[in-house]
Amino acid sequence: MSTWQAPAAAGGVPALYAALARSYAALVEGERDFIANAANLAALVYHGLPELNWAGCYLLRGADLVLGPFQGKPACVRIGPGRGVCGAAAARRTALIVPDVQAFPDHIACDPDSRSELVVPVLAPGGRLLGVFDLDSPRPARFDAADRDGIQELVARWVAASEPPPGP
Repeated sequence: MSTWQAPAAAGGVPALYAALARSYAALVEGERDFIANAANLAALVYHGLPELNWAGCYLLRGADLVLGPFQGKPACVRIGPGRGVCGAAAARRTALIVPDVQAFPDHIACDPDSRSELVVPVLAPGGRLLGVFDLDSPRPARFDAADRDGIQELVARWVAASEPPPGP
């Protein structure tokens, strides 16, 4: 079993995500459980990236997104189809960067301190939607394309390392 260490920020954002990817690979080595690997991803990202107040996932259960492993304050438990940033990212099956959540139509305010958000869909091989991975920040415009790309890579590693949950 390996021990996790916080990655160094030297080398800028791409280097930080590369370090997170290496750390995540060590965390999931030999583990195929989807939920356990999601929990470690949420913890790694929450503690490894600056200026976050929430990191975690919502998993598709029927038509709804239901709260999964996360780090941060308590969150909304269930998100209906297409609702909020998470529901929109799931419906579009594309990552969404929202610089100002207060300007996003139908934003669901689980934490009034959140000002910006990044949501990445979690897709199984073949494109089946499994859920979304969600990051919130108290800083407006916290997330950019480098964050989107880095989180998409980490989510892809989560899915590749895990046995996906059974689907419809």
